[in-house]
Amino acid sequence: MRTLCSSTLIGEFFVIGFAALVAMKDPDLSMSTVWTVSGIAMVLCVLLCGAVTRPGGVVLGWALQIALVASGFVVPVMYFLGAVFAALWWASVHFGRKIDEAKARFAAQAAAAGPASPDAA
Repeated sequence: MRTLCSSTLIGEFFVIGFAALVAMKDPDLSMSTVWTVSGIAMVLCVLLCGAVTRPGGVVLGWALQIALVASGFVVPVMYFLGAVFAALWWASVHFGRKIDEAKARFAAQAAAAGPASPDAA
């Protein structure tokens, strides 16, 4: 799960950075506000890469997805991109858990079978 979720979060890192560049063109927003909010979100993306398997990591990821969709109020294309990344986040969590379960099942089967003897050839 960690690999899939981290890949999604790193993709979001770049999208947030590019959205900040677009938001800077809004005359109602100061550059410091845009980069403070975007910078916090970008740092959160990187930190979540390491915390996604810890308790609350997935929930924080969902909060980030909601914030990404909500950023559409400032940069309208983010409604679409936020929805795409929310779907990617769901898929990363869902299929990542299935992969982790399969790996654990295979490891348990291998441990139960015991070490292969060299005479079995």
